[in-house]
Amino acid sequence: MSRRVVGVTLDNLEQLPKDCRRCVYWELAPHLKAQAEEFGDTEVEKEAWVSAILLEWGACGRIVFSDTLPVGFVLYAPPNAVPRSSAFPTSPASADAVLLTGFHVLPEFRGGGLGRLLVQAVAKDLTKRGVRAIEAFGDAQPSEPEEGVGGHTCVVPSEFLQSVGFKTVRPHPKWPRLRLELRSAISWKEDVEAALERLLGQVSISTAEPSAARA
Repeated sequence: MSRRVVGVTLDNLEQLPKDCRRCVYWELAPHLKAQAEEFGDTEVEKEAWVSAILLEWGACGRIVFSDTLPVGFVLYAPPNAVPRSSAFPTSPASADAVLLTGFHVLPEFRGGGLGRLLVQAVAKDLTKRGVRAIEAFGDAQPSEPEEGVGGHTCVVPSEFLQSVGFKTVRPHPKWPRLRLELRSAISWKEDVEAALERLLGQVSISTAEPSAARA
């Protein structure tokens, strides 16, 4: 079974889970999100947001496939392009960081390293673009989500973020802000790369040449 990671584009946006395509939790301010949901045009708003980020800033997401099946995705953007971020009590995100927003792996594929693989793909992309760090608002109490879509929370559990190298930079009992320094991420990638390849088989990431298999 092969795994591959590709960049999110307008052509493959439809391969995100339906509920995620319709979710604009991060992409719109809360009052505009409510209006979009009332008028039923959230999927259009999501596509417009991705289109604007791609045009004005560049790559803003990754999708991971298991063979031909899309099984997870991640989205990311500069903090000033993420209206929801200002609503968190631990905002604002640091000016030198890119903000991790939507993140989801299908339940039946969790526990196999795919979430870690997506973070690795984001780190590779942003390191090449000169970004210093990734930040994320974490959910410290995921069993009590503020808001969910399709049975999953729109905010990544802080426990997962910590497990892949993020460190808390602004604590909060519910919504801590965490940060992954990309210099550390490079070292971390080298440490876990062999283990990932053994676990997942040969990995191909669209932004780089596939690495040679290790003994």
